[in-house]
Amino acid sequence: QVQPVESGGGLVQAGGSLRLSCSASVSLFSFNGMAWYRQAPGKQRELVADISSGGIGNYADTVKGRFSINIFRDNGKSTVTLQMNRLKPEDTAVYYCNVRTKTLNYWGQGTQVTVSS
Repeated sequence: QVQPVESGGGLVQAGGSLRLSCSASVSLFSFNGMAWYRQAPGKQRELVADISSGGIGNYADTVKGRFSINIFRDNGKSTVTLQMNRLKPEDTAVYYCNVRTKTLNYWGQGTQVTVSS
């Protein structure tokens, strides 16, 4: 069963760094890609970064040049990481991992990232 498991959130001062990780068991045949979304209080969930099964990354304008997404595959297990540098208070949100297969999307439980000013 595909159930993304996230880790790596926390509290950091502005200008600091955090690294998020998400792992899921997905067959190579059905796997399409993974992504990170975030949702701040009172706001809609938004795409932060996306990476295809071929390793092509795509970023929201607000995080370009500061965040980096990577993907690793090992024996049917896919792991996506999000390296977040030069964090800003406006990056504070719950970050959700998303796994895309050919038929369904799967969501992780979310991990809190808080950036203090």
